[in-house]
Amino acid sequence: MLLHSLVYQRSVPCLLYMVIILWVSCTKPLPPGDPDNAGLFVPDGFEVVSIVDSTGKVRHLTVRDNGDIYVKMRMQDPEGENLALRDTDGDGKADVIQKWGDFEGEGTYGCGMRIYKDYLYFSTAGKVYRNKLTPGKLVPEGPAELILSDDYRSGEWGYSHIAKPLAFDNEGNMYVPFGAPSDVCRTTRRQAGALGKDPCPELERHSGVWRFDADQPNQIQDDGYRYATGIRSIVAMAWNPQSDALYALQHGRDNFDRSWPDLYTPWQSAMLPSEEFLKIEDGTNAGWPYYYYDQIQGKRILSPEYGGDGKMVAGGDTMTQPIFGFPGHWAPNDLLFYQGDQFPERYRHGAFIAFHGSTIRAPYSQSGYFVAFMPFAEGLPSGPWEVFADGFSFVDTIYNTSDAGYRPMGLAEGPDGSLYLSESEHGKIWRVMFKGDRESFGETQLLAMEARKQLPYIKTPHKELDNLDRNLIAAGEKMYNIHCGACHQRNGMGDGNRFPPLARSEWVTGDLRRLIDIVYNGVDEDEDLVVDGKRYNGIMPPNKHLEDETIAQILSFIRTNFGNKASTVREVDVRRFRRWQERQSRNTSEEEI
Repeated sequence: MLLHSLVYQRSVPCLLYMVIILWVSCTKPLPPGDPDNAGLFVPDGFEVVSIVDSTGKVRHLTVRDNGDIYVKMRMQDPEGENLALRDTDGDGKADVIQKWGDFEGEGTYGCGMRIYKDYLYFSTAGKVYRNKLTPGKLVPEGPAELILSDDYRSGEWGYSHIAKPLAFDNEGNMYVPFGAPSDVCRTTRRQAGALGKDPCPELERHSGVWRFDADQPNQIQDDGYRYATGIRSIVAMAWNPQSDALYALQHGRDNFDRSWPDLYTPWQSAMLPSEEFLKIEDGTNAGWPYYYYDQIQGKRILSPEYGGDGKMVAGGDTMTQPIFGFPGHWAPNDLLFYQGDQFPERYRHGAFIAFHGSTIRAPYSQSGYFVAFMPFAEGLPSGPWEVFADGFSFVDTIYNTSDAGYRPMGLAEGPDGSLYLSESEHGKIWRVMFKGDRESFGETQLLAMEARKQLPYIKTPHKELDNLDRNLIAAGEKMYNIHCGACHQRNGMGDGNRFPPLARSEWVTGDLRRLIDIVYNGVDEDEDLVVDGKRYNGIMPPNKHLEDETIAQILSFIRTNFGNKASTVREVDVRRFRRWQERQSRNTSEEEI
């Protein structure tokens, strides 16, 4: 009885202390938002504060129960490859920033940064580590404990799709994806019309999710259990406590039109395949590389590498289907199921998704570059997706990925229900807070965000009007007729004698550098060109006097007309060739001297 009394007397103050600490952390007043919401657009009633403006390229992040922020750096840094931030005066800005951790240059493609059972877990490209969080200390003390190693550097597979996002269930398990090293397991990479390997050898150790013991150190892939397969590449992954299940978004394959121009248009290649939102259960098979999901048709389709024609299902309906299909190439890079009660009730238990943005949507605007929200009920989407946070890209039409100022990357929820966002270009981090009326929040507050769905980098592009090469090709036709039509004819068929046809010519659709060289430097009469088995020896004068833009317009026109289905040519491509030629000329002159 005395022992029980002593334990009770000692435990009650400790429990009261913990309750007080938690109460203080959860009732701490929210800091003011920045006057311009730190450059972001969010629904009415929300405010945004910029925590830090530039920390270097970063990936995922997590927030501790005291508000400390931990961020995974992307690149190797002599000062440390992880980042810890603390706000000591409550103004929402990080005033203590520390880098820590040296992981032998393993920082590239590292994604994981999660807190699980008082441990900070984080990943590099090939390893998963953890540190015990020390009460009161910002930076974990002691060396990191190695939990998992991946042999991604060995063998023929190389470095592709090796990000290691992390998720944890309630039973002590850690889930880690191993991405497929290729686009679609073809016999010859990057070759148009190449068929797929069957069976695909990558499925043995890649393109799936493995389950590991979260507490066991020094594991390798063979120590894990293959939980799911047929998933090409995952960067966004999270455990949903409401449905007690794993969810992830897949990065789909690329280059439909370049690999199969007779089956897919550039518009279809920009829209497909879907970025699949998957509920992943034990035994899930999403079908890669044999199948992909077409969100326009609402079906899982047989891949052309395995005999598909863009419409054929051929067993795709027996594979695991996504719970939702987003448009292609948006690059979903983080997923978070909101658990807090700071935001209005409609957000509770819903999914936030950070779309990093595409690189391969030409000739349409690159797309993504925003944070979406999707309401959930009973483990499935319960309503249409919404634009939750936008303004990262700086521009509405994104010709090249480098045009975007910021690219959303990581998501985390703070102890008070604030939402934290990171971006990968400069390392800016935001905190999103709700300051409005939770009870009256509804469709009216979402109207402005709904309108943002019509921006070029979010909307479904019009096949003709939104084709960014439309004006380029139109200008190219005019320049072609002026500078080239007399010899090659306006129909591109040549004169049948001295000047070769451009229609369906490998000289036109093949190596881009060679084609620029021909137009730039011309062709002498002793340089025979063989087209379709026939020799042509007409003289073609050099056209280096033309502007780079004009050459690009002409080449774009001939590569997309006369039955040719090749990519367009950008002014920068010609400019780079011109600079190379000038350097070669200077080097030759110096040798002669």
